[in-house]
Amino acid sequence: MDADGLPLVGPGVDLTKVGAIHPKRLLAFLNHFVTHTTRFLNKFSCVCEQKLSDLNTRIQRLEVTMNILEAKLASIPGLEGVSVEATPAPGPTPEPEPAAAANLPALPPSEEQNLPAVEPAPEAPPTMTVSQDPRYMKYFKMINMGVPVGALRQKLTLEGLNPDLLDTPNAPAPPAAQDDSDSTFSESSEEQEEFSD
Repeated sequence: MDADGLPLVGPGVDLTKVGAIHPKRLLAFLNHFVTHTTRFLNKFSCVCEQKLSDLNTRIQRLEVTMNILEAKLASIPGLEGVSVEATPAPGPTPEPEPAAAANLPALPPSEEQNLPAVEPAPEAPPTMTVSQDPRYMKYFKMINMGVPVGALRQKLTLEGLNPDLLDTPNAPAPPAAQDDSDSTFSESSEEQEEFSD
């Protein structure tokens, strides 16, 4: 027997002669185990829910901050065509060898002088999209602010512009008469000044 009066169970003990644990004591052990496990699981569940709630709040704050930042960037005129180049990863980058030039045989110097000079191909002028066109830019800003497209279509028709181009903002802008484009550009610059005030 140990200090509590329980029989010592070892390899030399005959289990048929050892008395059973009292049912009340066994029930107390089971109740303690069940309540202890339930409290642990409840506490663990509460901690997990609290951490998920905190994470959800942080994600919502981040989304709101990103929306505000995007709205601020969209309100700056002249940033439509700006693109940011990705910074290269640190480390040595192998330079690719030109395969076509490596496979060509070398010409004698006399034949190299007789070859005609190759002129570089002329670069195509950059095409302006409808959303970048000063005549249509103010209407796309109005769409972003929530103005109904139907009302803008009527206004475009009254001004002699194509209302179908509101559906294709990335299409090339139609050519305009010189005096018409100057007047619309001055109007759009005046509206941009109003927005900035």
